[in-house]
Amino acid sequence: MRNSRPFRRPAPRRLQAGMTLIEIIIVIVLIGGVLAVVGSQIFANKDKANHKLAKLQVDTVAANIEQYNSDVGEYPRTLEDLTTDPQLNGWLGPYGKAKDLKDPFNNQLQYAVPGQDGDFDLISYGKDKQPGGSSVDADIRYGQQ
Repeated sequence: MRNSRPFRRPAPRRLQAGMTLIEIIIVIVLIGGVLAVVGSQIFANKDKANHKLAKLQVDTVAANIEQYNSDVGEYPRTLEDLTTDPQLNGWLGPYGKAKDLKDPFNNQLQYAVPGQDGDFDLISYGKDKQPGGSSVDADIRYGQQ
């Protein structure tokens, strides 16, 4: 029995050729370079966003402290007094959640009563977790924003 399909010659080698190993490596290196540049920009913007969020969080916790003072007649001894009942007359809390007492960099907010310049100090040390700093490492102090 004869095959009814005509015989086809294989295509010339230059028409069959795909990408060489060197070409594939060059493409991978270029993609990696683009991802590195884009990734660094994304992480830089994330830190700036967290710093702004920390400012808002310090303001929110400070408002909770003021509400506590309004209800109880004194400032809380610790930030935990905002979330757990300190057994004082007038306490109508909780005035926040325990997770709200940490900044977006996962640092505990620093609280002192009486404060250096006011009734209380409330501070986030920023990304570096150290006093001082600049940019996203700068301290965020309630009342000095």
